[in-house]
Amino acid sequence: MPTWPEQTIFWHVYPLGFTRAEREALPADAPPVPRLRQLEPWLDYLIELGANGLALGPVFASETHGYDTLDHLRVDRRLGTDEDLAWLLSACHDRGIRVLLDGVFNHVGERFPAFQDVVAHGRDSRYADWFRIDWDADTERGFDHADFEGHHHLIALDHSSPAVADHVVAVMEHWLGAGADGWRLDAAYAVPPTFWREVTDRVRGRFPDAWFVGEVIHAPYVPWLTDAHLDAVTQYELWKSTWSALNDHNFYELAHALDRHQEVVATAPPMTFLGNHDVTRIATQLDDDRHLTHALALLLTLPGIPSIYAGDEQGFTGEKQEHAAGDDAVRPAFPSSPGELLPFGWPLFHRHQELIGVRRRHPWLVTAEVRVLVLDNAQLAYALRPAGTSEADTADRLVVLLNLADGPARFEPARDAVPGEYAIVADGGPADDADAGSGGTGSDDGGLWALGSHRWRILALIT
Repeated sequence: MPTWPEQTIFWHVYPLGFTRAEREALPADAPPVPRLRQLEPWLDYLIELGANGLALGPVFASETHGYDTLDHLRVDRRLGTDEDLAWLLSACHDRGIRVLLDGVFNHVGERFPAFQDVVAHGRDSRYADWFRIDWDADTERGFDHADFEGHHHLIALDHSSPAVADHVVAVMEHWLGAGADGWRLDAAYAVPPTFWREVTDRVRGRFPDAWFVGEVIHAPYVPWLTDAHLDAVTQYELWKSTWSALNDHNFYELAHALDRHQEVVATAPPMTFLGNHDVTRIATQLDDDRHLTHALALLLTLPGIPSIYAGDEQGFTGEKQEHAAGDDAVRPAFPSSPGELLPFGWPLFHRHQELIGVRRRHPWLVTAEVRVLVLDNAQLAYALRPAGTSEADTADRLVVLLNLADGPARFEPARDAVPGEYAIVADGGPADDADAGSGGTGSDDGGLWALGSHRWRILALIT
């Protein structure tokens, strides 16, 4: 695995929605619209947030939402041209921003030229082995095909075909050569691990610094790292247990997920997140908005490679629904510049900056070892230390305290488990909570280890 992802915090953008692109591909005679250049003022915003990676959703020619690809080697004309993407990659690199592209290699759109050749020529098509075809099916076309999770317009590729592997390698190498830094692999879980192993190993031969993160929904995750040779996976289990534990006042669920998370981190740190283009916004998902920054404190202290979905840092809301336009609420258009954002989101933005700053000052958090110190339904305390160090010899330690209860909570067992002198590095919760614990430092200052209702705190070992 390359080293740069371990120093990267991503800001994740879904470009077609972000730039207010049309729902469907432009007519063949329509000129391209250089919407990718609308991202320019947002690159400095990304830096101001504290991120240094841009995770782009689909940018290649597609029929509608970007995941029904028509041409992997051409930028969607709703977003511009290949030159516009080259400009964006250059603008990012000038600012020290790494760029992750979204590769949809499990399936393609129905108008994908290779599939249309099969429609036209049947078994005689040179692309007949690109797809999983049932030639005996009684259909108008004279055949049927495998699809992606029942969406019959998304044509599943045949990953046992050498030609498909060659195509994916060629696409990856083309855009890495153009300046991309890595690939998010959409629906990686639906593709045989042997395919990813062959493809990524071949691409690394030319681009050893490329990073490959697979979209994997369900655990176990480690086989996707060891058998498929992916560098990382999307940590959906931790995402789900975070908001579920906060909603249900059930930190036992989160503690169980942390045990499993630690096993993944020991192999390779996964991509962690509170939101993305496929799920309900975290500000909507949580039943109690007093716990929004609890979720953020978890994301930015726990090991992994964090990704912040554009708008979450401003408290955007939106519910994903199961119908044709069900993603619209979580894939909205953004204003032309950050200065046009509504004012009420900036306090949460500043809280993101603060906690990203904590993470930057403790870069070892990406692979940290986690030890749960206090566990109850509504209280959790855990300590973090650099991987490979012992409790006795570490000079670096953070302790995170979280309280979901309506009353105050004390965490003396946590203090006793990790003796030393500590200082508060971040403290949060409802702004009007008069029961907040006091600040200061000291190995036996009970104030450090007491939280008011619905509050959280991060402590750092200083001696």
